[in-house]
This record gives sequence, structure tokens and C-alpha cells, in this order.
Amino acid sequence: MNRIAPAGYSVIQRLLHWLTVVFVFFNLLLPGSIEKVADTYDGGKIPSPSDLFSANLHIYSGFAILAFTILRLAMQLVNGAPRQLAGEPDIFHVIGKISHAVFYAVLLLMPVLGIAKYVFAVDAAGGLHGGPVKLLLWALIALHVGAVLVHQFYWKTNALARITRGA
Repeated sequence: MNRIAPAGYSVIQRLLHWLTVVFVFFNLLLPGSIEKVADTYDGGKIPSPSDLFSANLHIYSGFAILAFTILRLAMQLVNGAPRQLAGEPDIFHVIGKISHAVFYAVLLLMPVLGIAKYVFAVDAAGGLHGGPVKLLLWALIALHVGAVLVHQFYWKTNALARITRGA
């Protein structure tokens, strides 16, 4: 089936994108007291209410990121991805597709690793969650923002408008 690629993202896709951005930055910049809570429980004590509240915010944000990412992927399967931007060299279009796939994989992997650590006590998952996968997420964010800036100011495409206004 040949489907015509949309020019931009739907309102729901844009909303899910920006909600994901908010929750990802919340969890990256304010990881909460999740390690402190785990250590407190491991020591046979009860964590403070404020530490539990902070840890729960981190956990709920992680579940939200997982849900938003699954919804975004489902919507992209149904709606298709927007067409390649005019002015974007083909090699960068391929790089963009690969980096988006890796980005989605990391957005799915981070919450799964968190669940594995804090629900199933898989210590290796916690190490990956807070270590190399977190660093990869930061690198992907930097690459993503850099690519948007190149699109906006060097190639002068409407990449930013597609995810902000749907244009």
C-alpha cells in the first residue's frame, strides 16, 4: 500500500513529543531520591515521606515516558512519518532515520531498565539505567537539538515548524 507521507505531525503527535521532552528532562535533571530510597530499604529502614514522594515522581514520570513513546510509535505506524524535507541531503535523511530509531529504543529501554532494577532487583539494569544508557540519552538529545538547529539556520527547512506548529 502506497501511502502519501504527511507534511508534518498531528496535534496529538506534537503534544506527545513535547510531553515526552518535559518528562525526560524532569527525570534527567531531577532524578529524585530513588537511590536513597532503595538504599534505605536495603538497610532495613523506612524512607522518609519526602524521599518516597520524590522517588515516586521519578517512577511515574518513567512510566509516562514509556506510555508516550509507545503511543508515538503506534501513531507513526498509523499516520506515517513526515516526508523528507526539501534541502536536506539524502545522507542526513538516512542518519536522521537511524538516530530517531535509536532515540525511540532508548526511550523504551530507560523505563524498562528502571523497572528491572527497582521492581525485580536486577542490579545490572540499574547500572545501565543510570550509567551508559543515560549518557547515550544525553548524547541523542544533543544530536537532536543540533540537527534541528542545522535544519533551521543552515538548510533553512521547516523541521522545527513541523514539530511545533505541524506545518
